[in-house]
Amino acid sequence: MRRRSPFHRSMPARVLLAAALAVAGLVPLTAGGAVPVAYAPAATGDDEAEARQLSPELQARLDEAVQRVMREAGIPGVQVGLWLPGRGHYVRAFGVADKESGAPMTDRLNMRIGSETKTFTATAVLQLVDEGLVGLDEPIARYLDGVPCGEVITVRQLLEMRSGLFPYSADEDFAHTFLSDPDHVFTPQELLAYGYRHDNVFPPGARYQYSNTNYILLGLLVEKLSGQSIESFVQDRITGPSGLRHTLFPQGTGLPSPYAHGYTDQTLSGGIADSTHWDPSWAWSAGALVSDLRDLRHWAKDLATGTLLSPGTQAQRLTMLPTGIPGANYGLGIFDIGGWIGHNGSLPGYESLTVYLPEECATLVLLLNSDIIAQGSEPSTLLGRAITGIVTPDHVYDIPPGK
Repeated sequence: MRRRSPFHRSMPARVLLAAALAVAGLVPLTAGGAVPVAYAPAATGDDEAEARQLSPELQARLDEAVQRVMREAGIPGVQVGLWLPGRGHYVRAFGVADKESGAPMTDRLNMRIGSETKTFTATAVLQLVDEGLVGLDEPIARYLDGVPCGEVITVRQLLEMRSGLFPYSADEDFAHTFLSDPDHVFTPQELLAYGYRHDNVFPPGARYQYSNTNYILLGLLVEKLSGQSIESFVQDRITGPSGLRHTLFPQGTGLPSPYAHGYTDQTLSGGIADSTHWDPSWAWSAGALVSDLRDLRHWAKDLATGTLLSPGTQAQRLTMLPTGIPGANYGLGIFDIGGWIGHNGSLPGYESLTVYLPEECATLVLLLNSDIIAQGSEPSTLLGRAITGIVTPDHVYDIPPGK
């Protein structure tokens, strides 16, 4: 089994990545497989002000950069969405969505978004804060029983990854159970039990450590205080009001059509597998959501500007603390890397990145069907770095290799 655990990464890459972050590696892409597919959006709503595309010269530079990273990292397919108000947009799909059939990737395919789910779970909790049902600085034990040191771990510390709770996804028995049977259906209580069998890693608030255990607890918190499942709460209170028609918790192992296949080397043998229909219950409120390019484009702005929260609560969300990774800070279920705020995501076979640059009101969304590490970095990081290095050189999205 590679690295420390098939689901752990130190930080943003995986850490800020979606739910336990385990992802996939693919075979190198051939030049013929990297033909970009352009998207011509209807000039309505938000698109009307940016109906034009980026200049042909800039599009060509981006095409070359994306295809170069795909070749070097062995990424089979990727969707790229970039919106730069006043400059234009760039929406492309490269490579293949299904390696067996050779079906091309398009910018209309649904994909798993991993830890980007945390931005929705955090928003749900913060809505309850706005309603006076949750106190950010109240101990989690006030609301949920059985949490190790729950009398001193606050809701805020869970949201900002500073609880000290051991990440269940780094437990070896959990990893073996999941990889031995990717169809296994986990309950939230099962997941927490894997984490609770370990001592807490550090005193609450002492430092940052990415832990999916935090966001399983937060999902249970939302369910207890709202009287709704996390799935229905997110639909009724977040994706519905935001107009996100293709963002949802999937039923079982299925994905809504049309979708891209995902590929991973997070296997017991270390070989590459098609993980498209692996059960996502192991990630639940920390990473099980499915979405598409256009929904994430709109969510990037709603998340960054606090559309669904009071101004005061949004300000708390955007209070960033250091993570120990150069240039990367984490707030309440959201990060700031190079001035880009949002989240990345990863789980077997898929990676995503949805970020917003307030200084330019710019949005970048990436959806990949691979998570193979290349040059010590996540493929989504390699693409994010290459793209932002061209279009916003003063604000480059980057996570140092090995982090």
